[in-house]
Amino acid sequence: MAAPLPLSDRFGRRIESLRLSVTDRCNLRCVYCIPDEDIEWLPRGELLSLEETARLAGIAVAAGVRKLRITGGEPLLRKNLPSLVAALAAIPGLEDLALTTNGTDLARLALSLAEAGLRRVNVSIDSLDRATFAKLAQRDALPDVLAGIDAAEFAGLAPLSLNCVAVRGVNDCEAVDFARLARERGFEVRFIEFMPLEHGHRWAAEALVPGAELRARVAAVFPLLPHPEQDPHAPSRDWVFADGAPGVLGFIDSVTAPFCSTCNRIRLTADGKLRTCLFSLREHDLRGPLRAGATDAELEALLRAAVATKERKHHITDGLFVKPERTMSQIGG
Repeated sequence: MAAPLPLSDRFGRRIESLRLSVTDRCNLRCVYCIPDEDIEWLPRGELLSLEETARLAGIAVAAGVRKLRITGGEPLLRKNLPSLVAALAAIPGLEDLALTTNGTDLARLALSLAEAGLRRVNVSIDSLDRATFAKLAQRDALPDVLAGIDAAEFAGLAPLSLNCVAVRGVNDCEAVDFARLARERGFEVRFIEFMPLEHGHRWAAEALVPGAELRARVAAVFPLLPHPEQDPHAPSRDWVFADGAPGVLGFIDSVTAPFCSTCNRIRLTADGKLRTCLFSLREHDLRGPLRAGATDAELEALLRAAVATKERKHHITDGLFVKPERTMSQIGG
């Protein structure tokens, strides 16, 4: 049997990573995501079932995807999530299965997720100070998140990664504190630039903290070296500590140093829309054909056609940017 054609876009980028959103709901209200209280959640009937999500993921892996990441909203709010993890982990050819969470419910679910086949977890934690965390998340949840991190480490979900969105004048002063935590516990800490995908109009250039600036602050205290095993397709540029201490620091500079030319990711929203870029203005419906009885071959053809339209780049810094209608929680982080 002939090998399947690579899953590639028209610019020659091979697509090997798929992010699967399982819900748009979240129990936090982070200011860079969904700060307002009047959010209209998707009706439950519009969400893909766990079985539908697993089927589409299997088709994607058969077409060439090698890495899956479960996202939200907050994915741990989705009922029976370990059963989805087990179904995804059983897909032939899958090389990596990870999850991004705010960690508030991780203490309860970490072990069952690991037993189901989850390999890695990224925990979003924007401050190590309880008051600052509450200001950013608009919920006093830092103790729950820290307990979730401990539980994930105990469950063997490693290497454990922490994601921090830096907002100038709010939490950017904690870069060295996060670096110290990475050193002490061997974590991977990634600083993510504030992107214009929030609900409302809180993003502004003056709130953006360039990754290079944060890296310089850390390096002044803990000298850094480029990671010797950098993944060229990863969104993060990773650094290690020059003195050999454990831990990794990563910088996802989506705004000031975009990595579009090496992007190998696509996203499936919780309601079954394929997005070829986080900042896409168009979506490709897979739920409709799936529920209308499309075969796996037909769904794969739709997937390949969508991937072929993947954008060359986003336009945040060139004056052509148009903010997507969907926020980060609705797209899938």
